[in-house]
Amino acid sequence: MNTTYHKTPIGIAKIVGDTNGIQSISVLNNDEISDELIHKKTPECLQECVTQLDEYFNNQRASFNLTVNPKGTNFQKKVWKALLEIPYGKTRSYLEQSKALGDVKAIRAVASANGKNPLWIVIPCHRVIGSDGSLTGYAGGIWRKKWLLAHENPVKQQSLF
Repeated sequence: MNTTYHKTPIGIAKIVGDTNGIQSISVLNNDEISDELIHKKTPECLQECVTQLDEYFNNQRASFNLTVNPKGTNFQKKVWKALLEIPYGKTRSYLEQSKALGDVKAIRAVASANGKNPLWIVIPCHRVIGSDGSLTGYAGGIWRKKWLLAHENPVKQQSLF
């Protein structure tokens, strides 16, 4: 397994994977990792992930095209696959996600699986919100969830004239 660290506007992305695909992408605070590790050469098998993350943050990419290999239960993988169906710039509630998966009563299990998503941003769990529109639950911190949603759907000022 190879690991690289890459600076993003909202923290350091820790990317883990190999030739079988990206296994995990998590976010760290800038003070959690040394500059030496951030500037270390990125393994070739992780370079495309770094490139696509940069494109995302530079508003040049709305979806990812990576080989991924996340570790999880069959149910978790089903939930993560459903997250990929939420369009860029849009949100869904946990209840809507449960309904999309065919079981409205599974809302807590769906929320739990979202929280265990190992592929930060690539599998867009940040697009899932509370039924009342609140920004609930995000492993990277609510401020990052808010930032990502604003990044994907910036407020456009209307002209007065």
